[in-house]
Amino acid sequence: MFEVEVKAILSGGNGMNLYRGCTHGCIYCDARSSCYQVHPDRPFEDIEVKRNAAELLEQALRGKRKRCMIGTGGMSDPYLHLEKKLGLTRRCLELIDEYGFGVAIQTKSDLILRDLDLLKRINRKTKCVVQITLTTYDEDLCRVIEPNVCTSGRRAEVLEILRDEGIPTVCWMTPVLPFINDTEENIRGLLEYCCRAKTYGILTFGMGVTLRDGDRQYFYRKLDEHFPGLRERYVKTYGDAYEVPSPNQAELMKLLRRVCKEQGIVCDADEIFRYLSRFEDKLAGTQMSLFDF
Repeated sequence: MFEVEVKAILSGGNGMNLYRGCTHGCIYCDARSSCYQVHPDRPFEDIEVKRNAAELLEQALRGKRKRCMIGTGGMSDPYLHLEKKLGLTRRCLELIDEYGFGVAIQTKSDLILRDLDLLKRINRKTKCVVQITLTTYDEDLCRVIEPNVCTSGRRAEVLEILRDEGIPTVCWMTPVLPFINDTEENIRGLLEYCCRAKTYGILTFGMGVTLRDGDRQYFYRKLDEHFPGLRERYVKTYGDAYEVPSPNQAELMKLLRRVCKEQGIVCDADEIFRYLSRFEDKLAGTQMSLFDF
């Protein structure tokens, strides 16, 4: 861990990342890609902590002409292992609650339940949406693919707890790794989790994975470690392609769309992103989009 001071914390789209790097150890992590320039002289697991993030967030919220949704978790999980000790995400949620903004927060960690009191408080006044990533139904396989964070079964329990507390959820069912978890059994299992938890939506970008420089090399090392011979199959099938679709993509997407239609779950990405960005003032009964200003 090392600390830095940054000049701004909110992006133009009102998103923020409080940390850089990750300790979850997911073998497919796109954030490892060289294009993001995450301190090439340091290990990806050496986490950058933006120590003045809360102060900058408060300044930004005070200066907003209108309240909106604040997003976090797009590039670095706000509930890394360090968060348990540092509480930076919790402090920022306190500010979001204090100033009456909404939040869309994405994570793989059950540590988010520590902040359930704040999530409920925000959701009573406006909207709090929790986005949970689910990729692998088989628990043993999940421990290989996403080794240093709670498994999908536990994340499904988190979704159900949030359901019971009235907090809307979205599942990121991505990536699905060709020749590893791109099976009907896997997708049906994940869909069962989502249906039981009554998630608002399921986000996919097709059934497959993206591999860029930096990410690809790490992924292939992990294939050699856990799936001997599979690296050669990837190279033969996809070469150096960025988009790596599953050969089973068409049938798996058909299955997902059918189940979502039957269960009333949104699976259109544009509609889900509009939902995530739309601010709701529950006390006043009005809505506005963060894209309106």
